[in-house]
Amino acid sequence: MTSPSATTRVCFQLQVAPDLLEEYIARHTPVWPEMLEEIAASGRRNYSLFLGEGGRLIGYYETDDDAAAQAYLAASPVAARWEAEMARFFVGLDGRPDQAATSLTEVFHLDDQLQAARAAASSPSIPNESTAS
Repeated sequence: MTSPSATTRVCFQLQVAPDLLEEYIARHTPVWPEMLEEIAASGRRNYSLFLGEGGRLIGYYETDDDAAAQAYLAASPVAARWEAEMARFFVGLDGRPDQAATSLTEVFHLDDQLQAARAAASSPSIPNESTAS
């Protein structure tokens, strides 16, 4: 569990229609400058999209408050225009792509586990009362 001030890592998945892949890529090369600014203003950073075989799209970003970032973009006229134009690229999506993408559950993060392992290794162990003589 993360504290309110901790960075939240968000990963999501969408399916791009295979017959629209080339156009989808072209629309992101580059993204509208005003949309880039809205993403940054929402509090999302380190945002990346990865395209896999058959149109599987994986997105990743970091934010300090994902609910606030979602709300900001939901209310943004620029994001609404962008998402309206992008919606036709996605298969099996009900709603705006930025609001309806399938979130993925994080099961491993190297830095978190290294930090926990190092903290455990550096803290003195307390003998278990049931084994102490």
